[in-house]
Amino acid sequence: MKDLFEKMYKDKGPLGKWADIAEGYFAFPKLEGEISNRMKFQGKDVIIWSVNDYLGLANHPDVRKTDAEAAKKYGSAYPMGARLMSGHTPLHERLEKELAEFSKKESAYVLNFGYQGILSTIDSLLGKNDVVVYDMDSHACIVDGVRLHLGKRFTYKHNDIASLEKNLERATKITKETGGGILVISEGVFGMRGEQGKLKEITDLKDKYQFRLLVDDAHGFGTLGETGAGAGEEQGVQDKIDVYFATFAKSLASTGAFIASDKEVIDFLKYNMRSQVFAKSLQMQLVVGILKRLEMLRSIPALKDKLWKNVNELQNGLKERGFDIGTTQSCVTPVYLKGTVPEAFALVKDLRENHLIFCSIVVYPVIPKGLILIRLIPTTSHNSKDIQETLDAFSSIRDRLDSGLYKELSKEL
Repeated sequence: MKDLFEKMYKDKGPLGKWADIAEGYFAFPKLEGEISNRMKFQGKDVIIWSVNDYLGLANHPDVRKTDAEAAKKYGSAYPMGARLMSGHTPLHERLEKELAEFSKKESAYVLNFGYQGILSTIDSLLGKNDVVVYDMDSHACIVDGVRLHLGKRFTYKHNDIASLEKNLERATKITKETGGGILVISEGVFGMRGEQGKLKEITDLKDKYQFRLLVDDAHGFGTLGETGAGAGEEQGVQDKIDVYFATFAKSLASTGAFIASDKEVIDFLKYNMRSQVFAKSLQMQLVVGILKRLEMLRSIPALKDKLWKNVNELQNGLKERGFDIGTTQSCVTPVYLKGTVPEAFALVKDLRENHLIFCSIVVYPVIPKGLILIRLIPTTSHNSKDIQETLDAFSSIRDRLDSGLYKELSKEL
């Protein structure tokens, strides 16, 4: 019999194997200072493209004032206990009412965390006789939720409606035998590629197949649609999304999430979501702060307008310089380059040390071998100077990557 921990000493996994050179710099970096377009990294002022503070609310003076007053009034413990037992308050109810109205649904339920929230939503919606069909590029939280499902599960090719339909046909045959239902899952915006899920095309299939649609709109909420209500509003199909999920951790610069749907569905989830039934309620200071952020999202459209000015300036600038940014249809701005993992490390070090640009890299196994994905997150806090400096830096690193310089420098890491 082997020691359970033996494998951990021998193999730290595809990302962990780089821990000795990555820890504290490429992985688990420490950003300091107020959340903004520029922060400190290892003592240097750098332009930040890795923080999902889309609307610049994290450090807005009105938000900071509300957060401070709420912390002073309620502390960090109130309310104590899970919502079902002792953690329910009128302000939680008020937030849920406002979120339901904003997302154009009958009812909403506030969740204490986004990752565990969507995972637990999927787990609660599905029984062993049901079939789930989900986009193969779905976020890890969706994948983990689906892994809890005891019934059949199928992936369809990313944003490929023909592949989705093929799997819906398979699911339909199975549910005719089991007596179960079908759940389709897509993201509103896919966080790596920046592409919107094809929600219009997916909902068009509802006339042909009997299924329910769950949309994780973490990156779309607050950034897309006329009012900021997300990808469903942007595509004109919000009413056809059966269960709508969004997080507070991005546009609203806070902690937690919510789901919105028909009242009967939300009532069921309130009593059956294990991550909420058996976990502490979202703290009151966060609830009060989110109410303020939601109010600003609704009443200050200039926040989203400035965001999209920066998004368009950055993305158009990259395309004009010949960079491949894929088919993004959102604020998420991926830049695709060809190179190895060690070259990616050398490239990022050059960006941070010599150009004072801090952005996130994505490498194998998250994306195919031979590719480097640099993901930029423009926000309302950025300005044209930030964008121009970044464009110039990217032109420089591309030349160095193509020349083979990073291959040589990677040997020194």
